[in-house]
Amino acid sequence: MANLKIKLVKSLSGRNAKHIATANSLGLHKIGNETVQPDNPQTRGKIAKIGYLVAVTEEE
Repeated sequence: MANLKIKLVKSLSGRNAKHIATANSLGLHKIGNETVQPDNPQTRGKIAKIGYLVAVTEEE
């Protein structure tokens, strides 16, 4: 199964509380944090919710 590399590129300061919680659930707390998550519908849904805050690349 493929993985997704997710990087927080914009600040969480002043964002909607649910968007901050979504970023935290992905392991993203500060600008520049990166995490590798499995490519599944749950992760894709989280990315869709905070897509304006993150950069996503696919890994094998």
